[in-house]
Amino acid sequence: MKIAHLISTFPPYRGGMGNSVACFAKELLHFNHEVTVLTPNFQQAQDETCQWQGVKVVRLKPFLIIGNAAILPGLVKRLKEFDVIHLHYPFYGALGLVVLAKILNPVKLKLAVHYHMDTKARGLKGLIFSLSNYLWLPILLRLAEAVTCASLDYVKHSFIGSYYLKHRDKFTQVSFGVDLEHFHPDADYSGINKNILFVGGLDRAHYFKGVDKLIKAFARLALKLPTARLTILGNGDLVPAYQQLALALQLSDRINFVSDVGDEALIGYYQHAALLVLPSINQNEAFGLVLLEAMACGKPVVASNLPGVRSVFKNGRQGLTVKPGDVNDLADKILYILKDDAVQLRMGEAARQLVEKRYSWRAAGAKLNEIYYRIRYVPKLKHKQQLA
Repeated sequence: MKIAHLISTFPPYRGGMGNSVACFAKELLHFNHEVTVLTPNFQQAQDETCQWQGVKVVRLKPFLIIGNAAILPGLVKRLKEFDVIHLHYPFYGALGLVVLAKILNPVKLKLAVHYHMDTKARGLKGLIFSLSNYLWLPILLRLAEAVTCASLDYVKHSFIGSYYLKHRDKFTQVSFGVDLEHFHPDADYSGINKNILFVGGLDRAHYFKGVDKLIKAFARLALKLPTARLTILGNGDLVPAYQQLALALQLSDRINFVSDVGDEALIGYYQHAALLVLPSINQNEAFGLVLLEAMACGKPVVASNLPGVRSVFKNGRQGLTVKPGDVNDLADKILYILKDDAVQLRMGEAARQLVEKRYSWRAAGAKLNEIYYRIRYVPKLKHKQQLA
């Protein structure tokens, strides 16, 4: 089949949505599909086609860019080339164009929608989100032959929860995976230390990551644990504000801000941390691929008790969940793990075991392959059987 994944951001941009699509696309190549990723060219140059680890990537010139949203005038024409379109929501600017393409070619073009997360914002951006969700999202869901998600727990509590309850058969959970050979514990390192790690976007698009809450929580636990250190790995336009907060709390010498690093260096940060923290404050966080990467390296995790995120691991076994936005609870849970070496080791071992058992990109690719086959061919087979 000729399959297109339509996504608002894609590597080298660092973000969970784009990284997940990259891994989905690579796995689908094992099933002999022609896989193309369609994504905006945010440099506003001409259309650009390239290869990314064997996957064809077409970066389309946008007519208009607002944040990570983009209107792509040539998209409808491009979509005619494919058998299956897998739209990764949210992708504002493309939703109406996908609806149009499906309406113009309802039989040949099969549509799947991957619901990554709800979107929340204030001001003009929030108004755009709301209007787009009201106008296009219900139509997209009705037109789609299948809806995928990383967590049904998240979907049940999301904007589309009521639709899910009425159309459960249309939904399939396709869990994200992790490269277990790439992300692994360091056999030459004991792993016992007091180093806290955060990995994620530090731009306004990722305001919901709760980095300010983490810095304030660290200020509280730092008084009780003088050897604790915090590394914040990522970049974006909010870095100066976070650095200023660290300075105001007199923690500049104990908080290390690190710009995005290469894959090998990233693994080292995971391996040499005591734990990873994902302190997100709302349902803009739907899963957290960094949790899988840290657990694959044998590290416990502390993450907000949010739909989707809380289903990644078992509270009390591979890590701990915290009340979203609660600085005191966050500080207490981090401190609980840091002050007890036995807990840190036990949770870290359980974390690695969990990802080995549950989270595989190969399994995710196989499940997508089954979905595409079903929506592309099964209706035709049923029709032929009825005529026979």
